[in-house]
Amino acid sequence: MTTSRRAKPPSFSTEEFRNALGMFATGVTIVTARSAEGVLVGLTANSFNSVSLEPPLVLWSLARAAASMAALSTGSHYAINILAANQKQLAERFATKNIDRWADVAFTEGLGGAPVLAGAAASFECFNRSRYDEGDHVIFVGEVERCTHNAGASPLLFHGGRFYTEHPL
Repeated sequence: MTTSRRAKPPSFSTEEFRNALGMFATGVTIVTARSAEGVLVGLTANSFNSVSLEPPLVLWSLARAAASMAALSTGSHYAINILAANQKQLAERFATKNIDRWADVAFTEGLGGAPVLAGAAASFECFNRSRYDEGDHVIFVGEVERCTHNAGASPLLFHGGRFYTEHPL
């Protein structure tokens, strides 16, 4: 008996897949960078994960078609800002197209020029270590050069297409 070396075609639609993925509650991040021309770049992402403690590595993914792909794939640094519960409007702003996402946003200059957002629950300032093309996304692996966290912050969570904050069980 021979086994196939390829996955079978999906038995579900893209919408069904998206809805099933939405059942996994995640934190919400804003990934920020500065382009080679000095332009601020930022986007809301919930595809964030830890990879390794030694060396300190994290990953996140971005759609190949994203307008910020050029700046994020060629820059040396980016910051991943984990949002606090009171930053829902910021998450929505950085997910909106064709607006000035940076208007009146408080941040400090991080490593390599990547903006670190004020009030974030945590931030990871990353060297852009590697990228992997998979499907319609690129997976970014960042080597964390500096991180900070606010131990008392409540996280902003995303589940089933809606924002939440935590409630201890």
